[in-house]
Amino acid sequence: MSEPTVFLVDDDPSVLRGLTRLVRAAGMTAEPFASAGDFLASGRWDGPGCIVLDVKMPDMTGPELQEELCKAESCMPVIFLSAHGDVPTTAQAMKKGAVDFLTKPVDRDDLLDSIRASLAKDAENRTRRAEASLVEEDLRTLTPREYEVMTYVISGGLNKQIAASLEISEETVKIHRGRVMRKLRIRSVADLVRLCEKAGIPPAESRGR
Repeated sequence: MSEPTVFLVDDDPSVLRGLTRLVRAAGMTAEPFASAGDFLASGRWDGPGCIVLDVKMPDMTGPELQEELCKAESCMPVIFLSAHGDVPTTAQAMKKGAVDFLTKPVDRDDLLDSIRASLAKDAENRTRRAEASLVEEDLRTLTPREYEVMTYVISGGLNKQIAASLEISEETVKIHRGRVMRKLRIRSVADLVRLCEKAGIPPAESRGR
């Protein structure tokens, strides 16, 4: 995995230079942009990182850029900087996933702490998405019937109960359960429950059973 990048977006040249020097002096990679448009024109970044974003900018504001990133399903954490911080803007920014909202002139230690927290959050999110992706790959190997049996198993159903609900024999349920466990490379129902939670799969009862 590549080194995380801190993207800095601010239309004030002196502020942008200061932020860039601060981040690089802290041993992190910084990429400065003078406008939201310049940042968007640079292309989609799929590597690890975070964005330090000015609120008030011409042409496209920080919250408007955040909205564009949400539409593009960008998952990088955002830190807002503003000399005009207000409660509604802060509330909207945080609701859409902003990690922090700092007021200019920003304290260097507060900013660096926020950047480090954002990078840690980004790493955690990437790990979770990677695990979910692997789970989804394994789940695609299940047949429709195996998948259905699995949802009853994670709901706590016994073989006899599952067999009655699906109108199949207990032996068939056992065979499907065994195949599910082998294909998903797990050994216990507890492991199966945790795996399905990661993938967001509801147990059978939750689906109206």
